[in-house]
Amino acid sequence: MANFTTLTARAVVLPVSDVDTDQIIPARFLKTTDKSGLGQSLFADWRYQADGTPRPEFVLNQPGAAGAQVLVAGDNFGCGSSREHAPWALTGFGFRAIISTSFADIFRNNALKNGLLPVAVDATAHAELLAALAADPAAPVSLDLASQTLRLPGGRQVTFPIDPFSRTCLLEGVDELGYILKHEAAIAAHERGAR
Repeated sequence: MANFTTLTARAVVLPVSDVDTDQIIPARFLKTTDKSGLGQSLFADWRYQADGTPRPEFVLNQPGAAGAQVLVAGDNFGCGSSREHAPWALTGFGFRAIISTSFADIFRNNALKNGLLPVAVDATAHAELLAALAADPAAPVSLDLASQTLRLPGGRQVTFPIDPFSRTCLLEGVDELGYILKHEAAIAAHERGAR
């Protein structure tokens, strides 16, 4: 997984609250254990007509969504079931971070384990971000994981929480197994001494 240090990118706004994982990636796409191609199925029931043609009014089908790496979502994003396919679909589309006022715990943990940064901000900062992006949809959003700060388009910086272990893994571009394997020599030495 790619390391995450800083990101300055365009954002897509989907200010819907209580978006559950079945809306993020419908259950019919869960038959795979392969991440590839899931970005095409992201928000499938919202993005596509019954015949598979794109709904032009849906935000991800609009020209401004191409290349956007930040999703600005409503409150309680990722609620519902614990499917890991949800962050796979989001990263498959190209998102590296999601900004909301809150995330479902299981979704947040799955996102962190898959290189997707969930950024929880207070309602005031969220409203300010939504207003700035409504005024200028192409305004960049900047994230700095080392300092745990989000710079809003107007220049104001706000901090966001992240647990230290997840922060370290994202900064180093490793998942939990990769983190453990980095300490393989120390583990082997400990095992030799424990015999």
